[in-house]
Formats: sequence, structure tokens, C-alpha cells
Amino acid sequence: MFSIQFKHAACLATLALAACGEKKLPVHADAIKPVVVTAPTKFDTDDPAIWINSADTAHSLVVGTDKNTNGGLYTFNLDGKIQHSVPLKRPNNVDLTYGFMLNGVPVDIAVVTEREANKIRIFSLPDLKPLDNGGIPVFEGEKDRDPMGIAVYTRPSDSAMFAIVGRKSGPAQGYLWQYRLEDAGNGTIRANLVRKFGAYSGKKEIEAIAVDNELGFVYYSDETQGVRKYYANPGNDRELGMFAKEGFASDHEGISIYKTSDSTGYILVSNQQNNTFEVFTREGKNVKVATIPVATDESDGSDVTSLPLGPRFPKGMFVAMSNGKVFHYYDWRDIQQRIDAQKNNGKAEAHSFCLLFLKGFE
Repeated sequence: MFSIQFKHAACLATLALAACGEKKLPVHADAIKPVVVTAPTKFDTDDPAIWINSADTAHSLVVGTDKNTNGGLYTFNLDGKIQHSVPLKRPNNVDLTYGFMLNGVPVDIAVVTEREANKIRIFSLPDLKPLDNGGIPVFEGEKDRDPMGIAVYTRPSDSAMFAIVGRKSGPAQGYLWQYRLEDAGNGTIRANLVRKFGAYSGKKEIEAIAVDNELGFVYYSDETQGVRKYYANPGNDRELGMFAKEGFASDHEGISIYKTSDSTGYILVSNQQNNTFEVFTREGKNVKVATIPVATDESDGSDVTSLPLGPRFPKGMFVAMSNGKVFHYYDWRDIQQRIDAQKNNGKAEAHSFCLLFLKGFE
């Protein structure tokens, strides 16, 4: 009886290890091809965000930055054609949110870092009308001020909105600054600093930031170190953990969250110098489940949605920056197929190991 129980316990333990990401997953040589490649910007694309058109999701837009002194913020339609642009002094990253109450009217907004101006900029969507009175200074009083990463957190309890901003360099603690966005009363938006938080390894920089509104977490890439996890709501600055510490060629870059429910899904992190995205569970301990090779060249920023965007993207769309001054649009079904294949392969290998293990007791 003991030997049988031991056999089953050993087998279950092996399966559990495989499920928890201890086993290295295979990397496929064949990269997924994009469905759409956008028209090129003038200089150097860096970071995208997907704006969902609630009236007609097939007319949604991709908002993206052109990272140059003479660059700007662009919008692209789902065919990859440029719709609007505004000039900015080296815009870096962009994020967006829905229904900001301005003069009693809900407005969708894009928030972008303008590095050479040491400001964040705020524009309405889809028309890119400025709502910030020329920009909002950030990291005031600091030696290192030039902002890079940005993520917008909408607190579920009261719909308060916050911009979480990163920079090129900073201290070992308090690297990120969080600002509450508020109606200034004159048709513009102001920002008030509410906290400084977040550890920094000092190894390279922090650029990619992403917020999970439903679960209340903020993630950011401490490049060459891993992805750090904190509460997004001000009040608790304790680090909750770090994942994605292994398997990266060098830089940890863009972070995207694909939601299969309010609490489940995937977190995709760009393995920039490997031209892959590492995929982790959104729930639990953020366990690695797959490595996805894509056709992007050294991808920095990315975004993803699970909402259907017309017949080409019925299960959602993944967007990633690529060298060549462009963004790539991927059909989520192609990515999900690779994730499922690697999950199934991991289960099959674990099962085979169990059979061999049990055979040794016969």
C-alpha cells in the first residue's frame, strides 16, 4: 500500500512541478507572422496602446509613439493606416483609459511621456486633442527627470485615475512616481503626486509598466533583472514579488495583459534581444507557460486585447513595436495556438516521465 501511495504521490509531484513552470518549455524556430504591419512613422516607433471604439470595435485604433526629438504620437486604424498625429519632443511610452470625467462629460484619454520636456502629456481619443495645458511636469526636484514608462490605473471602487510614471534612471527605492489625474475645472486635466514607490536593481533602467485594474496590481520591467509586482492602489508599497527572472537574453521590455476573465489570463513580456514574448499566468504566482516567437525585430512596447476587433481579430489582437518604424498586429488565435501547444507538450512530457518513474517500481 505504501509503495502505491508513494508512486502516485511522486507522479502528482512531477505533474505539479511541470504545471508550476519548473520544466523548461520548448522554443519554436518558426515565428508567428503579423496580420497587419502599419505604415511607417518618420523616425523610431517605441510603444503602442489599443483604443477600443465602444460604438464599433472594428473601428478601434492603435495609438503609438514615434520616439525622436522631432517625433510624435500617432493613431493607426486596424488596416495599419495613419489617422492622426501630434508632434512631441521624444515621446516614449503611452497608455490610455476610458471615461475620465471632464466638465461632467466622460472622455477617453491617452497619457504619454515626453522625455525631453520632462512632462506627461494627455490627449483625448480618438481625435488627439490636448487636455493638459501644454503638459504636466513630473519628477520635479529630482536630478534624473526624463520620463519613460507610463501606465494608467483606474481604481474600481471610485473610478479614480492615476498615472504611474517611470524614468531613465533613479534611486534604489521610490523609482516610480504615481500621480492622481483630476479635472482642473477649465477643460484641462491636472496631476497631483500621491506616492513614490518601487525598487530598482540599478542594472539598467525601468521602462515597461502595466496595470491590471481588476486584480489591482502594477507590473514593471527592471531590465535584465525581472518583472516586479506591486499593488496599484496607493497605501501599500510592499513588493509582492518578482517573476520572469530567467530565460531572457538581456532586456525585459513591453508588458501586456490578455484577460480571459476578470481574474484569469496571460501576461506577455518582451524578451527583446531574443525576438520572443515570454508568457506567464495572470493569476496566482505568474508562472511561465510558453515562449512565443514573433516576427518583430527587437520589440520594445506592446499591448493586447481579448475583445473581438472585426473578422481578422475575432479573439482579440496583440500589437508589438518592431524595428523598421512600424507596429505589428497579430491575430490572438495564432498566439493562443502556440500557448496551447506548449502547454500540451509539457503535460505529455510530464506524463511520460511519470510512466517511466512508475515502471521503475514494478
